[in-house]
Parts: sequence; structure tokens; C-alpha cells
Amino acid sequence: MFLEPMILDHASIVRLTVFYGVLVLMAVYECIAPRKKTVLSKVKRWISNLILVFLDAILVRFLIIMTPVVWATYLDQKGIGLLHGFSFQLRVGLAIVALDFVIYLQHVMFHFLPVLWRFHRVHHCDRDIDVSTGLRFHPVEILISLGIKFSAIFLLGAPPEAVLLFEIILNASAMFNHSNIKIPIWLDRVLRFVLVTPDMHRVHHSIYSHETNSNFGFNLPYWDFLCGTYIAQPQDGHQEMEIGLPEFRFSPVANLFWLLYLPFRLSK
Repeated sequence: MFLEPMILDHASIVRLTVFYGVLVLMAVYECIAPRKKTVLSKVKRWISNLILVFLDAILVRFLIIMTPVVWATYLDQKGIGLLHGFSFQLRVGLAIVALDFVIYLQHVMFHFLPVLWRFHRVHHCDRDIDVSTGLRFHPVEILISLGIKFSAIFLLGAPPEAVLLFEIILNASAMFNHSNIKIPIWLDRVLRFVLVTPDMHRVHHSIYSHETNSNFGFNLPYWDFLCGTYIAQPQDGHQEMEIGLPEFRFSPVANLFWLLYLPFRLSK
């Protein structure tokens, strides 16, 4: 097997270990070498963003009986999915790439379907972008995303090992590419050939709508290259660009209760 059974048995522990490791590493890196000055209180933002993560986890645990890895294990035992019949290594590789493309499409859908954009605005209305922004999602968006992920796993027949690896990679890359860290320009150019960098994803959080609707990838950059949604740099430069959504410039975007209520506001 590609991964030892013990690792699958302790999938949650493995994911949490990587999660907290990357979170702490990026948080320290941001303090040592920040890419951009922040405009809001970091303490207040982090409290709200981290509480959102906690609420997301509690809601998912309460409403969803099984994790994606458990779901993939069940389907694997039943032989369900398009990838059955391929070699194990090929199934793992294809599943990870296919799931990444699904996340790209899901992200595009959350931007262009008004009912979904209402929930995704919680992520985008943050006026700063750092590692905690990569965790800032409304609980309803998390539930919808899980439904899409479960459907993709069912269709593909993704092996549980591939799902576990993908979950770890996705969480780590989301925190990495939202981080407010300074990377040498030459290194950023090289990294963009294989993954989404913080400078690349920061464009996606620009106050300008044409930039907000670009650079949708979380892990692999190729989908933006191939689908014509790639913008290399923000028009105002990284230091001067404004982060967030123009309609919420003077709203309490770091207030937890305001964030939870935001999708249900009557105004657009």
C-alpha cells in the first residue's frame, strides 16, 4: 500500500499535526518577514477567523457522520468509481489532480452563482490577507464544499490514501498561499510553475472585481493558466493594493457575529 494502514487509521491526527505545523510556521514567518502592511487589528481578526474554524469543525462533526477519508474507504471497498481498474499508484495520482480541478471549479462557482457568493463573501471581505484568512469560511460554505467533495470522491472512486493526501495538501497550500510572507521575486517565479504562491493568490483578494475573479487555484496553478483566469500581478502592486470588497470597506469585517450574519443580509 502507498500509505501504511496505521496512518489511515489516524488520519485525523495526521491532518491536525500538519495543519497546526503549517499554521504556526506561516504565522512566525509573517512576523519575521511580512510582505504587506496590515490595516486592521491582527488580534481581533485572528480571534474571529480562528473561532470560525472552530465553529466549522463543530458543525461538520455534528452534521456529517463520516469524513472524506472514511467515505472514500467505504466506496473503495464497494469498487465504486471511474478510477477502479487502474493501478493503485495511477489511481492515487489521477485522483489528487482531479480533486484539485474540482476545487478550482467549485471556487469559480462560488464566485459566479449569487447564492453561493453570499457565503463566500465572508472569506473575501477580510481587509487584510494572512494565514488566518485561509481558514476564514462561513460554516454553510464548508458544508456545501463537503457535499461537492463527497460527490467528486463518489464519481472518481478516489482511494482513501489519495483523499487523505489531498486533504493534507489542500489545507497546507491554502494556509501557505494566503500567508503574508515575503518570498524573493525570482523564487516566486519558479514556484509558480508548480504551485500557487502567496503573491499569485493575493491578486485574488484585490478590491478590483476583475482581479477578484482571477487566480482561483488553491494548490496547482495550471487550471488558471489553462482556463484563462490567471493574472500575474495586481495593477496597483502588492504594497499599494487594497484587500477586500468595496461594499464592505467601512463594515466591521473582523466581527464574528457580523460575519456569520453577512450571507443572510437582505442587501446585496
